[in-house]
Amino acid sequence: MNFTGTEKYVATKDLQMAVNAAVILQRPLLIKGEPGTGKTLLAEEVAAALGMPLMQWHVKSTTKAQQGLYEYDAVSRLRDSQLGSDQVHDVGNYIKKGKLWQAFDANERVVLLIDEIDKADIEFPNDLLVELDKMEFHVYETGERVQARHRPVVIITSNNEKELPDAFLRRCFFHYINFPDKHTMKAIVDVHYPDISQALVAEAMQMFFDVRAIPGLKKKPSTSELIDWLKLLMADEIPEDLLANRDPTKAIPPLYGALLKNEQDVQLLERLAFMARREQR
Repeated sequence: MNFTGTEKYVATKDLQMAVNAAVILQRPLLIKGEPGTGKTLLAEEVAAALGMPLMQWHVKSTTKAQQGLYEYDAVSRLRDSQLGSDQVHDVGNYIKKGKLWQAFDANERVVLLIDEIDKADIEFPNDLLVELDKMEFHVYETGERVQARHRPVVIITSNNEKELPDAFLRRCFFHYINFPDKHTMKAIVDVHYPDISQALVAEAMQMFFDVRAIPGLKKKPSTSELIDWLKLLMADEIPEDLLANRDPTKAIPPLYGALLKNEQDVQLLERLAFMARREQR
C-alpha cells in the first residue's frame, strides 16, 4: 500500500512520505496545520486511496476518551430492572461500542480519524496512550479484553489550540501541513475547478495571497476559503479584469465574506483603503 494523493486531493511529497511512514511504522499519524488546509479531508482520501473503510470520531470539548472505547448505560439497566425486563441479566445489552472498539472489531483494516483532538480536555490524549499503542483495552463491566483484529491506520488532526502531552507525541508520527505555495495552490484549484478561466485564477490568487500577506490579520484566509471564493466569482461571473485593475483605494475584495471571517479584519482592510485614498489626494 502506498499513498500518492488522489484525483481529488493534492498531496505534497512530504505529506505522502508522512502517510506512508505512519502506515509502515503502524503509528498514529498526527497532522497539524492551519484550519482549512485539508487535514480532515486527508483521512477520507487516504481511506479511498488505500481501499479501506473510514471511521470518523469528531472530538468536542465535552468528549471523553472513554467514549471512544465504550459507554455503559447504567440508567437504562436500572430502569429495565425495575420493569422486570429479562435483558437486564446480560450487562452486554447496555454496552455501546465507541469508534475505537468499532475499528478494532472490524473484519478488515480501516482508517480511523480522530478529528481535532486538541478540542478535548488535556487529559484526553493521555487516556488513550495504551489503547493506541497496544491496540487493546479492557471492558470492566464484562471482563472482556478487546484486541484489534487488524491494526487500523489512525490519523489524528489538531489545530494547535492546546499543547499535546509528550508521552502522546512520542507514540505518533508527526507532520505539519505547510500552507500551500502558489504552485501547489494552483494544482489544488485545478483539481476542484478544471474548467475555470486561468486568467481569473491568476488574478484571484494574486489578490488572495496579497490579503494573506497583510500584517495584523486576525484570521488569514485558508485554502478552503479560496476554493469557496472562486466558486462565488464564477457564479457571479466576475470578470478577471475587475480583479486585475482593482482600485487600491478599495482594498476590500469583491465577495469578501468568503475570505474574511471577522469584523476586525474587514475594518483593517477598510483602514488600509482609507490610507490609500489619502495618499492619492
